Amino acid sequence: MAADFLPQETIRTKRDGGILADAEIEAFVAGVTDGSVTEGQVAAFAMAVLLKGMALEERVALTRAMTRSGTVLDWSTKGLDGPVLDKHSTGGVGDKVSLILGPAIAACGGYVPMISGRGLGHSGGTLDKFDAIPGYVSQPDLQTFERVVREAGCAISGATPDIAPADRRMYAIRDTTGTVESRDLICASILSKKLAAGLEGLVLDVKFGSGAFAATYEAAEDLARTLVEVANGAGLPTAALLTDMNQVLGRSAGNALEVAEAAAFLAGDRPDPRLREVTVALSAELLVLGGLAGDAEEGRARVDRVLDDGSAAERFDRMVAALGGPTDFVGTWKTHLPHAPVQREVMAREAGVISAIDTRAVGLAVIGLGGGRRAPDDSIDPSVGFAEVGGIGERVGPGGRHLAIVHARTEDAAERAAECLRAAVTLSDSAPGPRSAVAARVDAGSAAGRS
Repeated sequence: MAADFLPQETIRTKRDGGILADAEIEAFVAGVTDGSVTEGQVAAFAMAVLLKGMALEERVALTRAMTRSGTVLDWSTKGLDGPVLDKHSTGGVGDKVSLILGPAIAACGGYVPMISGRGLGHSGGTLDKFDAIPGYVSQPDLQTFERVVREAGCAISGATPDIAPADRRMYAIRDTTGTVESRDLICASILSKKLAAGLEGLVLDVKFGSGAFAATYEAAEDLARTLVEVANGAGLPTAALLTDMNQVLGRSAGNALEVAEAAAFLAGDRPDPRLREVTVALSAELLVLGGLAGDAEEGRARVDRVLDDGSAAERFDRMVAALGGPTDFVGTWKTHLPHAPVQREVMAREAGVISAIDTRAVGLAVIGLGGGRRAPDDSIDPSVGFAEVGGIGERVGPGGRHLAIVHARTEDAAERAAECLRAAVTLSDSAPGPRSAVAARVDAGSAAGRS
C-alpha cells in the first residue's frame, strides 16, 4: 500500500460523489485485505458507495482489485483440452441448476471450477446441498480442487480463504451495516470470485419474482446489465439470462430433497419442464461463450444429448467420488441421502388452481423446518423441506393434487410448515396463461453504454 494512502480521504471523495482513481481503489482494497483499513472505514466506504454509486470504470477497478487480493487460478498450465467455464445464480428457492449444469458442461468438453456459497436469507445454497451427500468434501484445498476439475471436468466447492479475501471481509461488514443491496458492491463481490477462478466464460442466472432478491423484472434486468457490463469490462466474456422465480424451481425445496431431484434428473426420471428449460438454456449459453457450440440452438442440442445419454450423470458421479462421496451416486442416492422421520401430504383446504405463490415464504418455511440458517453459525438439518411441490396452473385440494409433501423432524414442525405453505399459495377458479421460465437474455452488446 502507498505510504501516503489515507482511507478517510478515499471515503470522503466517494461520500461527496467523486470518481475514485484506480490507484485509490487498489490501495483501499489492499487495506481491507491486510486489516490496515478498519472495520468502521470499510463500513463508511460501503455506505458511501451505496448512496453515491460508482461509474463503470470504478466498478471494474474495484472488481479487479478484489480479484487480485488473493490467489487467482491459472489453468493454462494444467493441460486442459477445453475452455474453463462457470455459472452464477443470484439465488432462489429450489434452485438446483448448478448440480446438473456443471457435469453437463463437463460432458460437452468444458471444465467447470464452480466456487459456490451457502444459503443466504430465504435462498438455498449450493454448498449446503452438497453437504447432504455423505463424505462429500465441500471445501477442499486448492490442490484437490484443481485435481478434481482436471479429472472429472467439474468441481463444485466453497471458496478457500485465499480466494478473494477482500470480498470475504467486506461482505461480512456489509451484512451488518445495511449495505448488502449496493449494486456496485454486489457486482464486485460476485465477479471477483469468478475472475479469481480463472474463467474463460461466465453465464449469469439473474432471477426475478417473489422468490428472488430482485422482486421485479426491472430490478433484475438492471442488475443483469450491470453484471454483464462489469464482467466484460474486466475481461471475462459474460452473458446473462433473466429467469422467473415466482414459484419453486423444480419440485423440491430443501437440501437433500434437491440433491435427490437433481440425481433423478440426471438419471432421466421425468425432470420438471421448468427446471430443464432453465438448465439447458444456461448450459447452451456457456457452450457458445466457450466456443463449444456455434449458437444457442446447437448448444441446447448438445446439452440435451449428454443429459439423455447418461454422460452428464457419469461426470456427476465422478466428481462426487473424487471429493469423498459415494461411488455411483446417481444410481444409489436413495441409500445415501438422509430422510426426515415425518413425511406427509400438505393439502389445500379447498379446491382451486394455483394462480400465485409467495416463493420467498416457501423458502422461509424451509428455514423454519431447520433446513436453513437464522444465524451464520446455525447448523442445518439436510433432510427437511418440501417435495412434490405444486406449481402455478395446477389444480389442488379436494379432487386435485396435494400442495407438497412436507419432510420434517417432528409432527409439530410439519404442521407449522404446512400452514406456512398454505398461506403462501393463492388459489383461483382458472389457470393463468403459460409463462416461460426464461424471460430474456443480456449480453455485452445489449449492456453497453449503461453506467
